[in-house]
This record gives sequence, C-alpha cells and structure tokens, in this order.
Amino acid sequence: MKKSLVFIFVTVLVDVIGLGVIIPVLPSLIESLQGEGLSEASKVGGWLIFSYAIMQFFCAPILGTLSDKYGRKPILLISLFGLGIDYIFHAYAPTIAWLFVGRVVAGLCGASITVATAYIADVSKPENKAANFGLIGAAFGLGFIVGPVIGGLASKYSIQLPFLIAAGMTLVNFIYGWFILPESLPVEKRREINLRKANPLGSFHLLRKTPLIAGLAVAFFLLYIASHSVQSTWTFYSMYKFDWDETMVGYSLGVVGIIVAIVQGLLVKHIVKWFGERKTIIIGYCMWISGLILFASATKGWMLFLFCLPYCLGGIASPTLQGTLSNQFSDREQGELQGALTSLMSLTAIFGPVIMTSIFAYYTSDDNPIDLPGAPFLLGALMVIISLFITLSSLKKKVEEA
Repeated sequence: MKKSLVFIFVTVLVDVIGLGVIIPVLPSLIESLQGEGLSEASKVGGWLIFSYAIMQFFCAPILGTLSDKYGRKPILLISLFGLGIDYIFHAYAPTIAWLFVGRVVAGLCGASITVATAYIADVSKPENKAANFGLIGAAFGLGFIVGPVIGGLASKYSIQLPFLIAAGMTLVNFIYGWFILPESLPVEKRREINLRKANPLGSFHLLRKTPLIAGLAVAFFLLYIASHSVQSTWTFYSMYKFDWDETMVGYSLGVVGIIVAIVQGLLVKHIVKWFGERKTIIIGYCMWISGLILFASATKGWMLFLFCLPYCLGGIASPTLQGTLSNQFSDREQGELQGALTSLMSLTAIFGPVIMTSIFAYYTSDDNPIDLPGAPFLLGALMVIISLFITLSSLKKKVEEA
C-alpha cells in the first residue's frame, strides 16, 4: 500500500506543479490580451475560473463513475493527457475568447483529483483515511512550492513559457502514470455504470444519505466557497495593495506550499491521534478564520507571509472531514462519492471566484469611495464561521446516533 500511496502522491504532485506555474502570470496574460488594468482583469479571471469549474462540475461525476467501472488508472491518464495538450493551447491563445475555450477544455479534463481521491480511498484502511487524504493536501502544498516559483521566474522571459512548462510537466506525469502507476480497483470490486448517477445532480443523492453526510456536505460547500476568497484574489490583492510582481507572488505561494505540505503531510495524522476528529476539526476551523481576518487587515507585504501560518494550519480540518465522509461509504461507492465531492467543489468554483473577484473589483474600483481590497477575505471568514457551526451540529448527531 505504501508504494501505491507514493505513486499517487507523485502523480498529484507533478500535476499541481503544472497548475501552479501559471498562477503568477495569469493577471499579466489577461491584461496583455484585454489591455486594461488589474481591477478589470480580476473580473475576467473570475469568469475564467467559472468556465473551468462549470465543466468540471458536469464531468467529474461522469469520470468518477467511469473509474468505478473501468478502473482508476485509465481515467486518470486520459485527464492528464488532455490537460497537458490544453496548456499548450493556453500558451498561444490569441484572444480572451480563445483563453475561455482553453479553460473549458481544461475543466473537461480536470478530474484527476476525483480519481486520485478515489484511488486513496481504495488503498486505505478506514482508520488511516484522514492521514492518507492529507497526503493529497501535502502534494498540493509541495506542488505550490515549486510551481508558482517556477512560474514567477519563467514569466521574466515570456508570458507563454510558464504554460509550456506546465504542459511539459503534465505530459511527463502522463508518461509516468502509463508505465508505473498500478491499478487500485480490482476487477471484482468494479460495478456497472448507472447513467442516472453519472451526472452532478444524480450523484448528489449520495450526499443526502444520512443527516450526518448531508450536514458535512453543506459545510464543505461553504468552506470551499470561502477558500476562493484566497485562491481567486491572492494575486490581484497582493499586486494591488503591495505592488508585488509575478516573482514575489510566486515566492508567497511557495511559502504557502511549504506550510501546507508540512501541515497535511506530517501534522494531520498526529493531531487526529492526539486530539481526535472533533477537536482537530474545531482547531482547524479556528485557524482558518484567524488567517482570513489577518489577511484582510495586513498593512505591510511581509505580514502576508506571517499570516499564512494560521491560515494553512486550518488545513488539518479538511482531510479529517473528508475521511469521516469516506468512511460512511463502501469500496464500490468511492469513485461515485469522490466524483460527487469534486462536483460539489466545482459548484463552489462556479460561484466562488465570480463572487470574490467581483467583490474585489467593486471595493478597488475608482468609483467606490471605500477602498477595501481585503473584503473577499472578510466574507470568506464569515462563511467559515457558518460552516463550523453546521459541522459541529452534524458531528453532534453522529455522537447521539452512536
């Protein structure tokens, strides 16, 4: 099992490096194609994420269900190959419209996280799922150490170079998976395709299975919308408020990646063991809320580096919640479950970026008398607080039922 976990860790790691290299350069790419400033570029950035997310919303449960039928490996390879080709398309998109086409294709192929989490569930014992899901978080963290730094440095040579680097890394990852990654779902555990369930709305029936599952699903929904206050506006916020360039944005995301990798790769399993699931979730939520409020109140650029610590420590909660959810389902349902969760995340990515970037644009526009670029972080903190209360209520029901 350890060898399988290493395989999937490396697969997700290289995939995230490919995603991370384009983050610092995206605002400059939009500005170069659009010819307007950061405030307007942030709106386009939000809609680009929207176009990616809505395609992933519809496609994730289909690919998750297909992986329950045909195995995890072939579906993972298809998505990686398509994503690699799409990065090349991004590099040479001549207009904003073509950039949107590229994001639609990326969303179609961007279900690797669905299959990766199903893979983790396949090879994990129930008591180890929280720690093993944390490995995916650690892979994301390490990927965002290397990716944004490479993107920030490569952007000094050309705007296209980070996308070409992303394409190369993703296609190398495809080749790695083709020859080395073992299949995790035995033939005897596979099941026939149910077309009714292989769609985002049909797949959500799993998330209504019990009050506990439904409550945690709603909490996840709010949590992931809140996360877009950082994901969708970080580059625009830091460039606007502290005049950072692409290289500094890359360094900051690298710091985030280091902390996330340590927290989710090393700390999650120990904290869950020391404090239990419920206290781990509470601690994580409190750190998230503190981090978001601190981001909004930062007055110097260096403060963002410091405030990354409590925000990233909040990451101990998400794999713990995901492990709790996964343990409510059988092995045969893991692909469908992870597809449903990815669709839920994609649903938040449909609304979250547009909401957060629009708020950022509104509070940084010349027409607004109040200059408050940290407004998205404050809204995110409020959503996390609501999610915390829903989570605690759901976990209380679990204790009562036990």
